[in-house]
Amino acid sequence: MTEFVLETQGLTKFYGDKLAVDHIDLKIPRGCICGFVGRNGSGKTTAIKLLLGFLKPTAGSSRLLGCDSQDLTPAIRQRIGYVAEGHRLIRWMTIAEIAKFQSAFFHEQPASAKQGDAGWDSKFFWDMIDYFGLSKKQKIKHLSNGQRAQVSLALTLAPNPELLIMDDPTLGLDAAIRRQFLEGIIELIMRQGRTILFSSHILGDIERVADKIVVIDKGVIRADCSLEQFRTEVKKVRFVFNQSPPQTIDIEGLLGSRRSDKELEVILVGTADEKIAEWAKSSGAADYQTINMNLEDQFIEYTAPAGRNKPFTWEAK
Repeated sequence: MTEFVLETQGLTKFYGDKLAVDHIDLKIPRGCICGFVGRNGSGKTTAIKLLLGFLKPTAGSSRLLGCDSQDLTPAIRQRIGYVAEGHRLIRWMTIAEIAKFQSAFFHEQPASAKQGDAGWDSKFFWDMIDYFGLSKKQKIKHLSNGQRAQVSLALTLAPNPELLIMDDPTLGLDAAIRRQFLEGIIELIMRQGRTILFSSHILGDIERVADKIVVIDKGVIRADCSLEQFRTEVKKVRFVFNQSPPQTIDIEGLLGSRRSDKELEVILVGTADEKIAEWAKSSGAADYQTINMNLEDQFIEYTAPAGRNKPFTWEAK
């Protein structure tokens, strides 16, 4: 039986008469790296704050590590790491002072602890600070945005959280450090059986490390599936005609289309290759080909403005 570390049921949030999160149903299993993606204002940060109990839902519920998000106990919170968008830290402290302050909320790992055991891991924290080339004497207020992001990540990972929730965790990191973090630190956490939910505006980061993707659009979950399934099922196909393309496009899974004098480009979701071939033949296309897209292109097409798409919801198999 699959153990779900994060679960929501009909999770909904209104701000006055504005709907921010609309009946979200999610289940994230233990050991999963889930990329949580959406355009600006799609509801990602609101959903994360609801999960962590920072906001009260208008309707529905969520559970983290088996505990209702509105009643997370101190013991449960110690098992959850959270990196907030913007990496807000106490600015007048030095790195050494903020580490001492943060570590006081956790028990110190004993010398006999195994790698990945719960508790504050001082060695791991200072190893990360050294890795980022920072000094314990530096004050937070004198750090760059990228350096504050690095300290924030170290503070979050040092307690060895069982569940790690990150809202744009690589914000402010340069490309080299961002890649090292995603491919190194997250891989380390995964080997220890940790579960990660992270949002990012950088779709290449999601593509590099996630095994599951959740797409939220205007507060609604529009995709919830494995990354592999999303990459496979969102397609761009270009049809070439000897004359003008047909006005009616009755192909299964049509999400959007663009046309020129003798070409028709369509975005499809979940359309089998044989269905594409059948439509090409029935519509009189002289030729067609599937155009490769990266995850960012697929995401942009999938969340295109209303009026040229319809919602699809998938469950990971």
